[in-house]
Amino acid sequence: MLKRLLLIVLPVCTIVVSFMTHSSQFSQAQPQEQNDAIQQFWQAGIFSSFQGVDDKRINYAAFIHQPQAQCLVISPGRSESYLKYQELAYELFQQKINLFIIDHRGQGLSERLLANRFKGYVKHFDDYADDLHYFIDKIIPRYCQSHALPKVLAHSMGGAITLRMIQKYPNTISTALLSSPMIAINSGGLPLWLAKWLVEGGLFLNTLISNDAWYFLGQGDYQSIAFADNKLMHSPERYQAFIDLYQQVPELQLGGVTFNWLKQALTAHQQLFAELDKITTPLTILQAGKDTIVDNQAQKAFCSALNQVRSDTCQSLIVIEDAYHEILFEQDSYREQALRAIKKWLEQ
Repeated sequence: MLKRLLLIVLPVCTIVVSFMTHSSQFSQAQPQEQNDAIQQFWQAGIFSSFQGVDDKRINYAAFIHQPQAQCLVISPGRSESYLKYQELAYELFQQKINLFIIDHRGQGLSERLLANRFKGYVKHFDDYADDLHYFIDKIIPRYCQSHALPKVLAHSMGGAITLRMIQKYPNTISTALLSSPMIAINSGGLPLWLAKWLVEGGLFLNTLISNDAWYFLGQGDYQSIAFADNKLMHSPERYQAFIDLYQQVPELQLGGVTFNWLKQALTAHQQLFAELDKITTPLTILQAGKDTIVDNQAQKAFCSALNQVRSDTCQSLIVIEDAYHEILFEQDSYREQALRAIKKWLEQ
């Protein structure tokens, strides 16, 4: 039973990489040539911040072709930073787009929310969505004066954030592609009612006894996990790059989740289904066939329910068979399927 309980809080973490040594669907340069090109590209970026909800500092990166180019925003997953996206950002930039990446509150290089900076915490899940909306509505126009609404590429928790944003703020973006979206966390077969009971009961005790946010059962400060034990990707090279960067930039390190973070994630799950009628933005979902971090059945149920409310809003759900959660940082045989889908989506 304890093993099952821990499954509901497997960190929805993702992989931070710097420079990779492979070819891709977008770029066919040789490894060293591509590494040099990525470094040169990254050094030309704009790195800044704005004040989000409760005046918290939110960091971001921007890469600009020209003001009238198509604008794409990346909304990362839990524990990610824009530093993860150097390889992907370089590849996407070759499509002649303006690219923006946000570090969500409480992670990456953005301001942490608790005295223990390792604790995964958010006061309200919609704080993420409000930050993202402000970023798109107020910050991006400084660099990108295109009259077309931007697109969003979102991963995992970033997918849930994006969906809550378009529910709260319609007509903010033109379309979204969601990679392994966190419609619901994979509970390992634990009934939703029992998961809620455990989280709400623990949170009640937490608030009753202490002013500090408690880690959920089995969670703790940052620790690296051996590649053989990971369920995020099949690529040892990209996984090692994640481990290396977290050691080189310890400010990126984030530990497990708190009772309150889980409560907020469960609340977001309920709101996503309760407010389906508010979604008018066309969606594409990339699903990892062997995802054990988020619930694939919840993705299918969401897409089906959304299309019953407004037909063809969930335009496609593309399954990448056998891929783990980190589709965008998987080994090439899986990742290139995702890149082809992204390129087609960008061209639509």
